[in-house]
Amino acid sequence: MNLMFGAIQLKPNMIPETVRGWVPGMLTLGYRILIAAVIVMIGIRVAHIVRAMLKKTFTRMEMDVSLSRFLLSLINVGIYALVLFMALERIGIPSASIVAVIGSAGVAVALSLQGSLANFAGGILILMMRPFRVQDYIVSAGAEGTVQNIGLVYTTLVTVDNRTITVPNGSLSNAIITNVTAQEKRRVDVEIGISYSSDMKKAKEILHQVYAEHPQVLETDDITVYVGELADSAVLIGGRGWTKTEDYWTVRWAILETVKERFDAAGIEIPFKQMDVNIRNVAAEGENDA
Repeated sequence: MNLMFGAIQLKPNMIPETVRGWVPGMLTLGYRILIAAVIVMIGIRVAHIVRAMLKKTFTRMEMDVSLSRFLLSLINVGIYALVLFMALERIGIPSASIVAVIGSAGVAVALSLQGSLANFAGGILILMMRPFRVQDYIVSAGAEGTVQNIGLVYTTLVTVDNRTITVPNGSLSNAIITNVTAQEKRRVDVEIGISYSSDMKKAKEILHQVYAEHPQVLETDDITVYVGELADSAVLIGGRGWTKTEDYWTVRWAILETVKERFDAAGIEIPFKQMDVNIRNVAAEGENDA
């Protein structure tokens, strides 16, 4: 029995012969797929082993958690990409074509996400260079606060009045940053003006006593009291002492308050701006002139 499809005539024995012709190719394809599957399984196992080894290494190095996670993810992506290329090439798909497609897509994405990529690069720099860490208090252009989180794109700060500020890493990595809490101790500087008629030496003695008597001023560091400037309306008396960084504001506020009380008790005047107002009676002056 012959089958007619248009102008093509199929004989009964043609279909089995066609199927038999597919068998070598299908066997070859199946073998390649099997080899590719083995490559993928081995690659996944290798990725897990490398990740575990690097995680232990980063922990011993005391690397920042955010940076270590990023590096582990980046290495995983690299290993999986390599395994995928090897598997696809084993099947018969040229890796050059895949790289070209991924490269073209990457360029398009990079052009559309220039700002985000700049922030991403800034986050990498911050995590690697470590100008500050979580719980540090930093001051930068337009923002200051305690660092709550360092992400790959944004850094989160918490202000002293409990506001949350999100700063792009791109601008933060290119700005001047003052890390207030990077050191264990800070110097407490105060400068107070006294009148020219007051006892300058007595004022210096009182200021030195206030520093020396405060329990949070470090005894291991010297206390310095000096005359800073002979200003127009006051003699500026300055003092310097050291305290722990976390006690800085407590010490500064206490010293200023105590100095004011001691100066008042000792009769040392702290000058302030005054304005004298003279009211003239123009009408009365006119009558007297007359």
